[in-house]
Amino acid sequence: MAGLFGTDGVRGRANVDLTAELALDLSVSAAHVLGEVGAFDGHRPVALVGRDPRASGEFLEAAVVAGLASAGVDVIRLGVVPTPGVAYLVANSRADLGVMISASHNPMPDNGIKFFSRGGAKLDDGLEQRIESQLRAEWQRPTGAAVGRVTDDGAAVDAYVEHLVSSVAPVRLTGLKVAIDAANGAAYRTAAQACRALGAEVIAIHAEPDGTNINDDCGSTHPGSLQRAVVEHGCHAGFALDGDADRCLAVDESGAMIDGDQILAVLALALSEADELVGDTLVATVMSNQGLVNAMTEAGISVQRAAVGDRYVLELMNAQGFSLGGEQSGHVIMSRWASTGDGTLTALQLLRRMADTGRSLADLASVMHRLPQVLVNVSGVDKARAGTDPGVLEAVQAASRRLGDSGRVLLRPSGTEQLVRVMVEAATHEEADAVADSLAGVVREHLGLG
Repeated sequence: MAGLFGTDGVRGRANVDLTAELALDLSVSAAHVLGEVGAFDGHRPVALVGRDPRASGEFLEAAVVAGLASAGVDVIRLGVVPTPGVAYLVANSRADLGVMISASHNPMPDNGIKFFSRGGAKLDDGLEQRIESQLRAEWQRPTGAAVGRVTDDGAAVDAYVEHLVSSVAPVRLTGLKVAIDAANGAAYRTAAQACRALGAEVIAIHAEPDGTNINDDCGSTHPGSLQRAVVEHGCHAGFALDGDADRCLAVDESGAMIDGDQILAVLALALSEADELVGDTLVATVMSNQGLVNAMTEAGISVQRAAVGDRYVLELMNAQGFSLGGEQSGHVIMSRWASTGDGTLTALQLLRRMADTGRSLADLASVMHRLPQVLVNVSGVDKARAGTDPGVLEAVQAASRRLGDSGRVLLRPSGTEQLVRVMVEAATHEEADAVADSLAGVVREHLGLG
């Protein structure tokens, strides 16, 4: 795998791209590099390791644990836990390192490894590059009593659930009926548990992981069954998580989808009214719909755009102390409560807003009017040349001239998959479709792998 780290850790086909050997070597290198830069303050380090329910996570977990322990790190295995749960527990327990084994919303055959530093933040690009450059480097490894020890703490996840509940309490969600699609993933227990603890009635679907059914026609990438469940059971709202539960999309009482931009609009207004939106600023990404910017501007809230990837949203938030940011895909970061996107936290905060105001989710989300937007994922292409190929660049410029001030074009390589994303916003769906299809054709023609 050339260029191991993407926008969200290392990810690929388990046992092909991401092997047990690579997982072990990455863990050794991470421990070595963090020790070199002084992240462990000269003391015996402790790492927390969690995973989602994928079958491959079992052998990858064993490899990660072996690598860390061989590098002198004491390891606590958390078992199946959401990515934001690992981040929170690393910060709460003052552990020195966290590792999450998950490929998030990707299909079951994929898997991935994400590293968290002390405090629960994802490692920055510089540290990831250094870990990659020192992969399999020779160094003096610990021996004897200096090697790491391994223990299990499956109950630690309860502290994470208590944290989620505390983000809403003393407000109660009694009287609200919600459907939760856990994607047969890492939050198959915790999401419903947190909602029920606050008094909500929960209809849980896709909450029976078997190691092979994660994200299988369910979760945030396939919300159809959630939409049907909300209507069938007469729910006030529904929430679709992804495999590692760091993102959330919502469904209103009619079954209509509420995307990440609309969620951000609702939460930004809630925080602004409570005087908790730092700098009256929301951090979004270059993929966020212009309708979000328009709605926030009307409310007196500024929007700053970051690169795609919740890590870049968080970097901008941390740099200026902002309290809310996120992505259209449903990664929402509320810095008061989390250091990464947290799908369950997002759902709870939307439910709290509904309880506080007595308004429906559809009514709350109506503050934002989405500009027609089309996203085409072009696979089978060399994504590395997306920003340099003359033919592609010329087509993008021509499309931008065609749309003028009534829309915009964004073409970018995916940070987690081997494809190029073509996004077009226009005054009408028809025009957005036409421009996106035309650009996708140019990308296939000029960047195709044959």
